Amino acid sequence: MLLLKVGKTSDGPQTPVETQRLFKWGGKSCNTIINGRPISGRMEETMNNLELQKTANEVRKGIVTAVHSAKAGHPGGSLSAADVFTYLYFEEMNVDPKNPDKEDRDRFVLSKGHTAPGLYATLAQKGYFPAEELLSLRKLGALLQGHPCIHIPGVDMSSGSLGQGISAAVGMALGAKLDNKDFRVYTLLGDGEIQEGQVWEAAMFAGFRKLDNLVVIVDNNGLQIDGPIDKVCSPYPIDEKFKAFNFHVINCNAHDFDELRAAFKEARETKGMPTCIVVHSTKGKGVSFMENQCGWHGKAPNDEEYAVAMADLEKIGASLN
Repeated sequence: MLLLKVGKTSDGPQTPVETQRLFKWGGKSCNTIINGRPISGRMEETMNNLELQKTANEVRKGIVTAVHSAKAGHPGGSLSAADVFTYLYFEEMNVDPKNPDKEDRDRFVLSKGHTAPGLYATLAQKGYFPAEELLSLRKLGALLQGHPCIHIPGVDMSSGSLGQGISAAVGMALGAKLDNKDFRVYTLLGDGEIQEGQVWEAAMFAGFRKLDNLVVIVDNNGLQIDGPIDKVCSPYPIDEKFKAFNFHVINCNAHDFDELRAAFKEARETKGMPTCIVVHSTKGKGVSFMENQCGWHGKAPNDEEYAVAMADLEKIGASLN
């Protein structure tokens, strides 16, 4: 695991969590492992909840470190989605950082592209690029810019203009169906983002086309840049709206890995319609002074705040050992 300490990154190797895991191949246990991976077949790597919690905490450290270094960015929604990012990349999706463009990979589109620090920190943890790249976030000429760019290893779609990411994901899912491919497509939206009309055009098309290889995830942290979403322009009831567009809908706790595991399993087993998972989260999760504060939607911590934030996350990490 790549560990981010207060003020600097570790000098450790760029590898995923080094612990014993169960590998499954074609739905069965696969005992033939070379260099920690099955020799062939579609591999699923199963992590226990403690491993996932530790990884998500490192992702949160990466988020705070990157935004602090950039002196700009969006920590609140990145932190609220850290557990979802972790579950997707370390448990759910068929991806390989050593072969990021493999044809049969699952696709992910970050529709709420401003939370790129969360995606980048996860990709660094997974091994797509060195964690040190996080320190150059938003710097001129750096790999990692303020919103996802398709040239970055592990990024399947440039995004940032709210409402457009889900449309790209729907197109990918349709393309898979037309080409008889079995990869799945995941997209993460903000609950404020779904105030955009384009979201519902994409949802209408996905439901009509019965794209059961598509999973739309809505990060329902209840806050957007201008305040509570139900005070700005309420999208509630989110679940009933997606049901009206012919989605199978699941509600779950964004910070409970048992609930996330059950939700994504149910999504995989749902046939004949796309799935929407509404994950109920805490904005700024893990950092005491950022939690449930819309002011931390798009603001970087100063040096003193950064030290407090990292101390909070170090304390959480210690409690997981």
